[in-house]
Formats: sequence, C-alpha cells, structure tokens
Amino acid sequence: MSETHDTVHAARIAEELGIPERAVHRTLQLLDEGCTIPFIARYRKELTGSLDEVQITQIRDRLAALADLDARRESILKSLQERHLLSDALK
Repeated sequence: MSETHDTVHAARIAEELGIPERAVHRTLQLLDEGCTIPFIARYRKELTGSLDEVQITQIRDRLAALADLDARRESILKSLQERHLLSDALK
C-alpha cells in the first residue's frame, strides 16, 4: 500500500476508533514489517502508546476493509472508463 493511502487510512482509523493517529500509523508500520499482534502488544508498547491486542486487531481489520474498498473503487472506475461512461464528476 502506498504511503499516501497509509496516511489517509491511519487518520480515518484513528478517528473511527478514537486512537491517536501516531499510534495507528506506527502500528500499521509494525504490521507491515511482519510483526504479530501479540508481539506488538507486548514488546512495542512504547511505539503504539500501549495499545492492547484488541485495539491492534481492530486497526488491522479496519485497514483490510479500507483496502478492499479502495480495490473495489478502482475496479469500478476502470470498468466505467473502459465503457466510456466515466465522467469528470465520477472521478
């Protein structure tokens, strides 16, 4: 996922879950690096603001849902463009 999407998604997730954006962004970075949820919750508290496993799982799941929405949006836009139905208003 691109850095821009990560930043936008981190802000949205932070707002939805009531978690500081910095903690969400760092959690997403750790997950992207392959760290497991239990590892992050136990050994990276200083980076995440002491988020627990439930909160980290919520962040991961919400990011996956937002990524699915992005993919669906791109698919629909591509389909409309191929059929010459994509207007500037829809972009």
